[in-house]
Amino acid sequence: MSAIVTTAGRTNEEFIENAKRIATELSIPYTKRKKQSVKTMQEAFQSDVLVVNKERLELHAYGVTTPFFFHPNSAAFRLKRLLKGEHDVFLQATNLQKGDRFLDTTAGLCSDSIIAAHAVGDTGNVLSCEVNELIAYIVSKGLKDYETEFNELQSCMRQVDLVHQDATKLLKQADSNSYDCVYMDPMFEEIIEESSNFETLRAVGDHRMLTEEWVEEAKRVASKRVVLKAHFRSELFQKFGFRQFERQTSKFHYGVIEL
Repeated sequence: MSAIVTTAGRTNEEFIENAKRIATELSIPYTKRKKQSVKTMQEAFQSDVLVVNKERLELHAYGVTTPFFFHPNSAAFRLKRLLKGEHDVFLQATNLQKGDRFLDTTAGLCSDSIIAAHAVGDTGNVLSCEVNELIAYIVSKGLKDYETEFNELQSCMRQVDLVHQDATKLLKQADSNSYDCVYMDPMFEEIIEESSNFETLRAVGDHRMLTEEWVEEAKRVASKRVVLKAHFRSELFQKFGFRQFERQTSKFHYGVIEL
């Protein structure tokens, strides 16, 4: 699906110039809003619409009612729990330590990467990649610009380095054993009803399945662990040799390959 850039309904010259700059950076057309609704613009141009407003960037995917925009999502309350001394199952699966190097091959909203940044600390490194260019752009801007009074959360967001890249291509360019943990969270084969806030991400996100090359490259690049998150009924765990950690109360599980 193609995309265009426009401004919010109520705009000014600053927003217009910002929208034009973003359109140039993304190499997609800028279109004047002209008091049209987003739905009207979607239909007229048969495209997704990236809206630039004061608070954030919103991606209105064609045929989807809710926009995609950056927000800390579950990372905020997960981090608060960690600071209270509670456990996080993602950190139990990845076993991240201070100073570790973490590679997330399926960024999305970067919630897990934000938690990884907390775990590895200032001496560690967190790199996340996202194959969808618009999602990568929106989330990258959010990680850099999102303001919150939750200082630890903001610090963790700023520590995540997000790049627009295909996971397998990125892995093939990386040196062997260059990361302690490589993580993959491909789009679930089954929709989890409780995760309705991911409706737009699912609509515009990448749906390619995990491949043997992806896993083998991850094993080469990781020095300690490769970790997979998938639906609890997924066949990916057994297919690629992940030791599945079953969780009776959760619809998603983690799998681990220890190296």
